[in-house]
Order: sequence, then structure tokens, then C-alpha cells
Amino acid sequence: MKPRHIIPASALFALSSSCFAAGGDLGQTVKQATNWTAISMFVVFVIATLFITKWAARRTRSAAEFYTAGGGITGFQNGLAIAGDFMSAASFLGISAAVYSNGYDGLIYSIGFLVGWPIITFLMAERLRNLGRFTFADVAAYRFKQAPIRAFAASGTLVVVAFYLIAQMVGAGQLIKLLFGLEYWIAVVIVGALMMVYVLFGGMTATTWVQIIKACLLLAGATFMAFMVLWQFHFSPEALFAKAVEVHEKKASIMGPGNFIKDPVSAISFGIALMFGTAGLPHILMRFFTVPNAKEARKSVFWATTWIGYFYILTFIIGFGAIVLVSTNSVFKDAAGKLLGGTNMAAVHLASAVGGNVFLGFISAVAFATILAVVAGLTLAGASAVSHDLYATVFKHGKASSANELFVSRVTTLALGIIAVVLGIVFEKQNIAFMVSLAFAVAASANFPVLFMSVLWRGCTTRGAAIGGFLGLFSAVLLTVLSKAVWVDVFHHASAPFPYASPALFSMAIGFAGIWVFSVTDRSARARIDQAGFEAQAVRSETGIGAVEGASH
Repeated sequence: MKPRHIIPASALFALSSSCFAAGGDLGQTVKQATNWTAISMFVVFVIATLFITKWAARRTRSAAEFYTAGGGITGFQNGLAIAGDFMSAASFLGISAAVYSNGYDGLIYSIGFLVGWPIITFLMAERLRNLGRFTFADVAAYRFKQAPIRAFAASGTLVVVAFYLIAQMVGAGQLIKLLFGLEYWIAVVIVGALMMVYVLFGGMTATTWVQIIKACLLLAGATFMAFMVLWQFHFSPEALFAKAVEVHEKKASIMGPGNFIKDPVSAISFGIALMFGTAGLPHILMRFFTVPNAKEARKSVFWATTWIGYFYILTFIIGFGAIVLVSTNSVFKDAAGKLLGGTNMAAVHLASAVGGNVFLGFISAVAFATILAVVAGLTLAGASAVSHDLYATVFKHGKASSANELFVSRVTTLALGIIAVVLGIVFEKQNIAFMVSLAFAVAASANFPVLFMSVLWRGCTTRGAAIGGFLGLFSAVLLTVLSKAVWVDVFHHASAPFPYASPALFSMAIGFAGIWVFSVTDRSARARIDQAGFEAQAVRSETGIGAVEGASH
């Protein structure tokens, strides 16, 4: 099928996808011709989601309903919502771009993300639901002194949320700018305002249903693209791969590893960040408290893994399809022979090639829906960290009323929204790819070790968990700043003190070592209390006896 030149908004997502695919300076994009098809679909989506928010607002009266939808989401629904959280436009376009550029080796993103889910299935999901109420800090601090662990958990959550949020806001702002022809700062303000409306009034109920709808639309769009690609080759993947090898500049090497990350240490560290970071992302862990019991939590992970695995298979086909249908057509290239908008545009060009302007409009609306839903989930996680972990538990010692906690959460949501808008404007021209990798590295180095050790190791103490967690947090941030992504690409130094692509291999080891060392050397009375509480914690985490179920929590 010969692609048609019907992409007046051909640069729609070059920047949003760069949040996950390593890229250069985001730069100052040029406003494009107005794509009325895409705008129409975008407006329909926004109106539909605002109606969902209005419906959800009537059901959001307590802190439990705001944070966890009252525990009334089914396992199947929650699985789709988790998948929606994970199948961002950035990962969709970024993975497709990595495959387009590097072939087989571009799948390191897919494999890294997906392999994290068995860890969540067998180590996290059931225990999280049995031990926690609103945030992962409920689990980490179950048998420990509350203030130090809550302070650490809130710090880790806010760092992850901040870097994730900036990346999504910049991508969404550029999308609206290009779609409507608006100034960038106006676009960012619009995105921030919509996000705050969803979270302030609808809470987790609205966020969940926006995620579910978005996941269904994205799965449908990606399925159609993959179907149309395979249809060109009579549904023979072998024929598709053979044609890709024939036309790709790297020829047969695209069917083997080594094109994307050549350094073995960087590859291992990068994979560890993606894999264990998945099991430590606060906005993902928070979703396990929206289901009524541990059985539904396990079911959530099963369905999430199913949809995410299926989606990543589609991105593989889409990436190779773009090699064949996009790279070989001069319509999608500039005068220098480079792909319009860069390699991150591969999936968008393919959408135009296989479905025309209408399908391009559909993908445009879905990509915006994706970013908006992820931003809402991140904001909710940040708000819960401040209101539940810091205000209610640390400052009010567990004596805050539900109404006051909900008020603090909504004020925090407003503050986070304003901060996200300001930072989104400030970072318009910066390379923000490192922010998302930092979010995963922080989650793997700080949140995951504390969760893992607090639940599975009797000897873990308050001192060990708090100090080890902060060591993992600080080392992940420091090593990322000293890496090429920041030290060279942002600060423009000649070379980077830290030579590897991701700090996770080192910072996660520092986190685990810190927890172990400061726990085994802890001889305080508090340490004996922490260790004595392990049996009760183990019984509840494994059996659910004592766990609060359903909307009653």
C-alpha cells in the first residue's frame, strides 16, 4: 500500500515520544496546519471524560473514595486501568521508534517493562492489597515507626512523580500546540487545567475510567495498525522481517542485539531500572488499593500483564512495519532524506500510511488521552503522598479527619498542577528524556528495596529502611546527574563522570546494602519492636486476615 501524503500535523508527537525514547533537545517546535479531524476527535474525548468526572464527583465524598474509588473497582477493570497507566503514548511511540531504528534490539523497553510484572504478581500484588489502604507507604511502614518511613516514602513518591509529570506535561503541551496552533504556554495551561479538573472532582474513580477508555482505544488503534501492516504481507511475519532487512540501512544486523545499547553494563543497568522500577512506581502500586480484596488484586495483575504483553507485541510489528512502509517512501522524508519529525515520528507516519487522515486524527486523540490519563494518575499519587503520608500520619499522628485529609489532598492537587504547568513551560526546550529514566531508577533504587525488605525480611528495622531508602534515592539522583544524559547533554560538559546509561545497577545495590547494614547494626529497643511485628505482618499479608475489604475501607 502506498502511503498518502495526508499528514498536516505530521509532527504531533515527536516530543511526547521522546520522553521514553532517548532523544536530543526538545527544542522549539513549529506550529502546524490545523488538523480538524484530529481536533474533532480530541473535543469528543474531552467532553466524554468531563461527563465521567461529573459522574465520579457524585461518588467521591470520602478520602477512601478519592484515593481508591472506595475499593469498588473489579480486577478486570483495574487490570485495564493499570495497562492504561503503562501503555503511554510515550512508550508506544518510543518503543516503535526504537524498533524502527534498531530492529530487534529496540525491544529492550518492552522486555524491561514486561518482566517487571511477574515480580509484582508473585511478590507484591496480594501483599499490597492485604497490608495497605491508600499508598505503598502503608505497606512499607506497617510494622515500623511511622514518621521516618512515611517521610521517605513521600519523598520518593514526589521525586518520581515530579520527573514523570514534567515529561508528560511537555509532551502534552507540544501536542495541543501543534493540534490547535496555540502558543506553547497556553497549551500547557490547558493541559494542566484539564488534569486538575479530573483529579480534583473525580478522584480515583474518574481517573480509573479515563484510563480504561484510553486503554481500549489505544489497544484498538495499535491492533488496527498491526493488522494493516501484516495484511500487506499476507499475515506472514517472516515476509515482513525479510523485507525490513532488505530495506533497512543496517541490513541483517537489525535482527540481532547490539544496535541500541552497546555497553553490557549499561544494558543490564537499564534493564534493571525498567524491570524493578515497574514494581516501585507509586502510581502503579496505588492501583492495587482500588480493588475489594487480594483475589481481585491478583486478577488485576493477570489482566494488566495480558494487555500490556499484547500491546508490546503490536509495537514490535508497528516498528518493523514502519521500516518497510515509511522508510521506503520519500513522502515521509525531508530534503536531506531524514524522516520528518525524526525517528520518533515513525508510528505517526505509519498511522497515516495505513489509515489516512481519519485514522491519524484518531491516533492524535488517543495519544492526548493517554498523556492526560497518566498525568492524572501521577498527580493523584503525589497528592496522596502529601495528604495521607505526611499530613494525616506524620503531622496529625493518624488523627486527621477524612474531610481534612481530603481537603489537603485537593489543595496538593492544585499545587502540583500549578507546579507541573510552570515546570512544563520552563523545560520546553530541554532534553527531558532523562527525567523518565530517572523516575524508573529512583523507583527501583528507593521504593522497591524498602517494600521488598520490609515485607519479606524479619530483620529489617525502621532505621535500616529509612536510611537505606534515602541512600537509594540520593544515589539514583546523583548518578543520573553525573551521567551523559544530564552532565553532557544538559550541562554541556565534555564528558560524563558516570559512564553508564542508567544508575539502577549501582543505586539499587546501594539501597539494598544500606537497608541491610543499618538494620543488622541496629541494637535499639525500636529494632526489637520492628522485628517482633514481622509475624503479624506475615500472617496478614499472606492470608488477608484483618485486611479491610471493599468500600468499607
